[in-house]
Amino acid sequence: MKLKNLIILFLFSTCIHAQNTYWKISDRQSIVWDINNSPALPHSDNIEMAGNKVACIIYYSIDKNRKLQLNRDIIFPQLRTYNKSDDPDYMDYRAYYRRTFGNEIQPSVFHNNKLLSLNKVDSVEIAGKLIFHHSSDQGIRLTRTLMPSMTERLFVEKWQLTNVSDSEQVLSIGNTKYGISEKGKKGEYRMNVYSDAKPDVRLAPGESYSFAIYFSAEIDNEPADNFSLEKAETERNDFLNRMKSNLILRTPDKTLNTLFYFSKIRAAENIFDTKMGLVHSPGGGNYYTGIWANDQAEYSSPFFPVLGYEAGIEAAFNCYKMFLNHIPDNYQPISSSFEMEGDLPCCGKDRGDAAMIAFGASQYALLLGNKEKALEIWPLIEWCLEYCKRRLNEQGVVMSTTDEMEGRIPTGDANLATSSLYYGGLKFASCLADELGYKAKARDYMKRHKEMALAIEKYFGYTIEGLDTYRYFDGNTTLRHWICLPLVMGIHNRAEGTTKALLNKLWTENGVLVEYNPDSKTAPVFWDRGTLYAFRGILKTGALNKGLEKLIAFSHKRLLEDHVPYVVEAYPENNMRHLSAESALYCRIFTEGLLGYEPTGFRSFEITPRIPDGFNEYSIDKIHQSGVEISIKIKRENNRIRLHVLKGDSLFVDKLMESGQKVAVKF
Repeated sequence: MKLKNLIILFLFSTCIHAQNTYWKISDRQSIVWDINNSPALPHSDNIEMAGNKVACIIYYSIDKNRKLQLNRDIIFPQLRTYNKSDDPDYMDYRAYYRRTFGNEIQPSVFHNNKLLSLNKVDSVEIAGKLIFHHSSDQGIRLTRTLMPSMTERLFVEKWQLTNVSDSEQVLSIGNTKYGISEKGKKGEYRMNVYSDAKPDVRLAPGESYSFAIYFSAEIDNEPADNFSLEKAETERNDFLNRMKSNLILRTPDKTLNTLFYFSKIRAAENIFDTKMGLVHSPGGGNYYTGIWANDQAEYSSPFFPVLGYEAGIEAAFNCYKMFLNHIPDNYQPISSSFEMEGDLPCCGKDRGDAAMIAFGASQYALLLGNKEKALEIWPLIEWCLEYCKRRLNEQGVVMSTTDEMEGRIPTGDANLATSSLYYGGLKFASCLADELGYKAKARDYMKRHKEMALAIEKYFGYTIEGLDTYRYFDGNTTLRHWICLPLVMGIHNRAEGTTKALLNKLWTENGVLVEYNPDSKTAPVFWDRGTLYAFRGILKTGALNKGLEKLIAFSHKRLLEDHVPYVVEAYPENNMRHLSAESALYCRIFTEGLLGYEPTGFRSFEITPRIPDGFNEYSIDKIHQSGVEISIKIKRENNRIRLHVLKGDSLFVDKLMESGQKVAVKF
């Protein structure tokens, strides 16, 4: 497929969704919604942002007159509250101190004794902050920027008033002050909303004045008014600059590049300071200050060493240490999560959690390249793989009560996801054992890895809907999203049929359905994690052009259409919340799917780079492994590709090769 054809396909995909395309990519690494040229009003959306001690889901709505309604769901996850007497037991896991604030807390701005109308919006911008550019009134224009503090129990809304007239303007500003207190499990909690505007401001033509509205929480005798807009803004900007300058995707497609950058932000910002130390958590209004075997141990933790983000690396290590410190006796199922700063383990069902942890932890240890830390979490990896071995049935696949869908849909007593994750865990654990000097263990894991490939094919290999693919469990007759997992693990013998199942039968504009069931009367169910894994497997096994076409369309929808700017959790459950670990999975489509990047040792890796017909070149720069910056650049050269691998600024691999050829690299 030539570049012209790819452009035609992209334009066709864009035209299909044109009526829902609200946003455009700017030259500032942001997306902008031009309200004056919006396809349809009213329109509503929401976005989540977070720092170490705060999270906020901002709900914003623009009515047909371009007026803005804001609702800010401010969450202080570490401040655990007491539940109501009639709350169900599960609310113990969701007892975060939180309040929602709407337009009622906005300060009033007066000019010539008249209240200015500053609520009409010209455009909205997102780039790690949420920015509203308002229409001017009486020569005054308001720009509002919303962002979390990265270190304090604080969310900030910055107001910038600019004189756009040709004469001096005098303004009077009414301040906001609101407070509430309640008894909580850590003491007396106080939530405060206040602004720090001067009561009177004189602005020359072109001059601006900025102040902040602070949303904060304090315990007991902590001061309530010692926050700084400048500090919060500087810390957020420093964080965003870190995301811009590490793990940089450069392709000919702006949508892919921009969503990749945004995904780094969302993946890395959801790190919370807890009694367990720093931990990464999903977010979404429900899941904070806790860790899960899937979202953290499997999805996000192996991503942070590649991103080179120290807080994420520390959070990942704390995740594995928590599971290590709570290994059950007698090979009982390991807890699937530890919520509320680790105080509440959950839940008793074996979801294949040991396989998830083994798969993620062994990758993390190889990518981090720290032998001391690898030795510390090695007993966890070893235990998880032994647990899976003890759960093998007579056909050699791993039994588990359910999978991460937790009974939402049938999984039998042995499902494809658990066995696939075990298969992948054995491979990476074998490489890690070799690095740690456990040679016999490395050989044993590799032997079991090969045996699992045969067992997966024999037990799960099946023809469904006329396609040579996989059944999800014994007795399953419908196509399911997790049939992509063998592709992710490098099992290719049913790749063609599985790819057709994923991109044809299961495909919707929102990605891959959980289950293909055209006769169902209920709303179609999708979880983005299944789609993100599917793309990773499809690109990895070589269905590049069709996979890229779908990936561009899917990325366009998530970045620029009706619910932006990140990939989501699920629908209809939780109504497409912006969970954090899914964004890590989006980035891994490119590192592990398009490049086929896999660690084989602390200072070695394999890549299987491919170049789609529509790309002449692309690169992923500043990949981190063992603390070393690696850049990988791919360029078309006649009918082959030129591979350059750089360590820092030094070129150390220069190879002319076939697309899809595996290359082993040591540094």
